Amino acid sequence: MEMEFIYISSIVVSVMFVSISVFQVLLSLGYPLGEYAMGGYYKILPKKLRIVSAINAVILLFMCFVFLQHTDVLYGFNFLPTNILVWVITVFLGLNTIANLLSRSKKERFIMTPLSSIVFALCLFITLS
Repeated sequence: MEMEFIYISSIVVSVMFVSISVFQVLLSLGYPLGEYAMGGYYKILPKKLRIVSAINAVILLFMCFVFLQHTDVLYGFNFLPTNILVWVITVFLGLNTIANLLSRSKKERFIMTPLSSIVFALCLFITLS
């Protein structure tokens, strides 16, 4: 039963990572969603922050892959040190949740904080399993 929940949690985490990655791509393309990210200072991100968003999108897809590999949903790249990577990602998500909670942007606090806290909780569960 626990293995099923780990497997399902990994898939849910991956879907959320991919969704947030799409959001980051939209930010990088100049969509007016900046109030939901990076402190909410800009409605449309300036060029430098758009580049950061594009990089974030790629990192999120990598994180998705790490968790799917770690939980044996995907096979083939056993050279990745997933035991270390899932801890690093989980700690990062915990810090990210705190940063979202402390954001000056009301939109970021009310939308991104719950999303990041759910992903953090699922990742922590997977990491500790």
